[in-house]
Amino acid sequence: MIRWVAVLSIGLSIGPGAVATSARAADPTEIGIGYLGHVGTRATLSLVEQPAENDGVAGARLAIDDNNTTGKFLNQRFTLEERRLKAGEDVAQVAAALAERNGFIIADLPADALLKAADALRERGTLIFNAGAIDERLREADCRANIIHVAPTRSMLADALAQYLVWKQWKRWLLVVGSHDEDKLYADALRRAATRFGAKIVQERTFEDTGGARRTDSGVTLIQRQMPVFTQQAPAYDVLVAADESEVFANYLPYRTWDPRPVAGSAGLEPKSWDAAQDQWGAVQMQNRFIRLNHRRMTALDMQAWTAVRMIGEATSRTSSGDTKKVIDFIKGADFSVAAFKGTRLTLRDWNLQLRQPILLVDGRMVVSVSPQEGFLHQVSELDTLGYDRPESKCKLR
Repeated sequence: MIRWVAVLSIGLSIGPGAVATSARAADPTEIGIGYLGHVGTRATLSLVEQPAENDGVAGARLAIDDNNTTGKFLNQRFTLEERRLKAGEDVAQVAAALAERNGFIIADLPADALLKAADALRERGTLIFNAGAIDERLREADCRANIIHVAPTRSMLADALAQYLVWKQWKRWLLVVGSHDEDKLYADALRRAATRFGAKIVQERTFEDTGGARRTDSGVTLIQRQMPVFTQQAPAYDVLVAADESEVFANYLPYRTWDPRPVAGSAGLEPKSWDAAQDQWGAVQMQNRFIRLNHRRMTALDMQAWTAVRMIGEATSRTSSGDTKKVIDFIKGADFSVAAFKGTRLTLRDWNLQLRQPILLVDGRMVVSVSPQEGFLHQVSELDTLGYDRPESKCKLR
């Protein structure tokens, strides 16, 4: 009886103010993440591969759910704020406004816009995750200390493809290059990869984009006649490699070349960071969750945005902190890694802040192989056989 009276007295002495204080202490730590993209999508040559309006951000939203599942146990809560750039808007101002409420920003922006955003946020301590731009210069001469690159580079994609073609002993390439600037950049990466891994480009051809309506001016009959003529009288080659990021001609090449040869690069066998056909290492479970939420398949951009958000979630859980600086320091540190359904944990290259990752080689329906290929060795990580290695890098982080 004396004990119960004592307990009751203690309870009364605590009072409602102490209960309110306890409730406030239990409020979760908020970790705000921004998503900065652009309005609209670029049409693709194939009607079955048209990008969705939420391409990219849908992957980020799935990762927010994943982070919050773990965050419940750590008293952390993740939020996502999406902002789309309209034509004529100042990317620096939009990024600064987004950074006022979020310590991290996932960006799907062209290279120049990404650099403007990074420079505008340098003094704020905001970390940007590049989920979309594959330009080499962002990791080399134009690298920034406040941009982490989740998207692979052109050289990583080209090296992944080259390793497999060389492993198959398809070392003689006919290289067909589009006439747009991004096509030429991809061709540069393919030439470098051929030299690096022992392939030979027996001939190069350029496919000029003359404009016109793709649907009306590129009928089946015309294409069936045009492509064999375009590819005839080539020196003996094992595989036709196409550099067509602008999506003008490459998808018309398979089964239409003059010689019966496989097609790779921008069509046929394509190197990608992710594909809807990926079903290894637990990927099916995540693919199914994505489909239930979005009623479509997961793209490479979706996966890159998902990985970026999961990197933040992994770092906040490992540090038990929502402090932006602590999280950034951990992500850039030697102990950081993140799992991404690719058979190995992904780590960061400290010399240019590029995420190391395997590259899938896909044919539109299946994953044909995964690079790095067996036998391509490296003294630090086999993943560093893809893309520019430390001794080759011109990056000076600033």
